Amino acid sequence: MSKTPSDKTQNPEDELLGEYRFDYKQAKPNRFAVRSETQKLTVVVLDEDVAKVFTTPESVNKVLRALIESMPHSVSGETA
Repeated sequence: MSKTPSDKTQNPEDELLGEYRFDYKQAKPNRFAVRSETQKLTVVVLDEDVAKVFTTPESVNKVLRALIESMPHSVSGETA
C-alpha cells in the first residue's frame, strides 16, 4: 500500500514560521500581472458613518465627480 502525504512524518523544516523577513530590495515586478496604463485605482478608507451612506464605489465616485465639477477652477485650469 502506498503512503499518502498525510502518512509521512512531519519534517521540522517543513513547518511554517511565525514571521518571515523578505528583502524587498531584491523584489521584481510580477511579469504575469496585468498592467493597466489607462486606469489607476486608489484605495481610500471611509469613516464608518460615511461608509453607511456610500455603499458602493460608484456612489462615492458619482458624488465626488459632481462636487469637483461644481468647484471653481482657476484660469490656468487647476482646481482651487
